[in-house]
Amino acid sequence: MNFRTDLALERRDLYRRANNIANEVDGLETQEEVIGENIKITRVKILNEQGEQAIGKKKGNYITIDIKDLKIAGEEEIQKASETVTKELKVLINHLIGEQEDILVVGLGNLYVTPDALGPKVIQDIDITRHILIYMPEALAPNTRPVSAVSPGVLGTTGIETLEILKGIVDNVHPKLVIVIDALASRSIERISSTVQISDTGIVPGAGVGNQRKELTIDTLGIPVIAIGVPTVVEAATIAADSLDLFIQKVQQEGKSNDFLNQLQEEDKYQMIKEVLTPEEYNFIVTPKEIDDLIENMSSVVARGINFAV
Repeated sequence: MNFRTDLALERRDLYRRANNIANEVDGLETQEEVIGENIKITRVKILNEQGEQAIGKKKGNYITIDIKDLKIAGEEEIQKASETVTKELKVLINHLIGEQEDILVVGLGNLYVTPDALGPKVIQDIDITRHILIYMPEALAPNTRPVSAVSPGVLGTTGIETLEILKGIVDNVHPKLVIVIDALASRSIERISSTVQISDTGIVPGAGVGNQRKELTIDTLGIPVIAIGVPTVVEAATIAADSLDLFIQKVQQEGKSNDFLNQLQEEDKYQMIKEVLTPEEYNFIVTPKEIDDLIENMSSVVARGINFAV
């Protein structure tokens, strides 16, 4: 599993391909649902230790929502995508805590680096209610859930591990659940800022780009952690491998196929390309030129999804 990806669905697909598995991977369950023309939901459940070892993810639920044409999405498409996030998120929340128990929403990342700005941007649009319930409870409906939010920054600007900051907040504010939003790395160019992964297993910040920090999970914070992630970057080696696949397909379509090209397409080119790029420090982390618009649209999708779910 050398591909740099945070998505459980991609890890499952890579494992199946690497091991020539036609059916489901042992220890996993997968369900698919299509909503309209632009939205597809894939739910991957890791059942046991065998499933954990196969794809390198913790036991639990991983929901992948793929949204087509998000960079040109209008208000109607964004709202429909956010409603899908709400529906899936509600199921996980209601399974973990009661209807009026406190939730802390955490936006990880760096507001000043666009591909890493998703978390802080989502926090700006979260409906905060905890302080109003404390000081002006008459201003809200009786069944309003206390919601607080924080964007703790990154280690490079604070000098403090995110876990240390959140542990202090959890110990003093006493939320019953943490929802963490973060940017992810993907194996596929097509998934950049067009996919949402929701999981009930927590998150390891920075893992997708090799800057792995201390995990944010029920084991470290003492309360359940739901992670919402959106892929915003991909490795240069992945782009090269995908481009080579497209080149091979083009040659084959033109009738120029030979045994060498067939063999090349079947082999694991990523590792070979990565070995060439990494020593020369050419294995960059890449993001598309439309990333500003994509982040704006996806932050709206995630923020609305959270607001209606909580």
